[in-house]
Amino acid sequence: MISVIIPTLNKENAIGEILSQFSDPLIKKYNVELILSDGGSSDQTLKLAKQKAHVVLVHEGNRRQTIAEGRNAGARQSGGDVLFFLNADVRVERMEWYIKAMLQALREPKVVAVTCPVFVYPEEENSLDKVYHRVHNFLIWLVNHLGIGMGRGECHVVRRSAFFRVGGYDGCLAAGEDFDLYMKLARKGKIRFVWSVKVFESPRRYRKLGYARVTLSWFLNALSIMFFRKSFSKEWEPVR
Repeated sequence: MISVIIPTLNKENAIGEILSQFSDPLIKKYNVELILSDGGSSDQTLKLAKQKAHVVLVHEGNRRQTIAEGRNAGARQSGGDVLFFLNADVRVERMEWYIKAMLQALREPKVVAVTCPVFVYPEEENSLDKVYHRVHNFLIWLVNHLGIGMGRGECHVVRRSAFFRVGGYDGCLAAGEDFDLYMKLARKGKIRFVWSVKVFESPRRYRKLGYARVTLSWFLNALSIMFFRKSFSKEWEPVR
């Protein structure tokens, strides 16, 4: 079984599109379960999710849930041998090929996790987006090639056994939980970077904050996690 875990918080404008990428024949062919882990949405996210998702979890605590906690909650309720973590606004190029390529990479016994290139939506991509993401994807490949471990949270694919062996995502991290997970996984086995597939994300964070600010935030969070075991950011700022 494949468990697809999608963390959400007020994603009514995006959740329908990502769930629609999993057709009924595709779900049946690959034995897919769709799990939505919601941080307490106040819009129509839950209503829309229940039309397609097999499991819908809702955070009801008074404290704001981190995305790491949301992903972990979904993983605990999953039954899949392989865990696919996708963000709510992600688009996957050729979903069936994506699933096949990821599973193929995991056939190598020493591979514990897989990731792939991330780009912005093609219809919104400009020249700076093209250059930045091609360089960034190469750097992620290089970091994995060197055995350090790194993967954008938009496309985490992990063996279930390896995920729980390292304790999953660190729920205390407000940011950089994706880097932290793959760094821990790299100590247990290989991380494979699959160039033949692509996922796309919204460019809204880059448009609002700028690439310099976003990159600095990623860099500071990565350094803080590596040396102090905590994120530099106290809270991850949502961009709508």
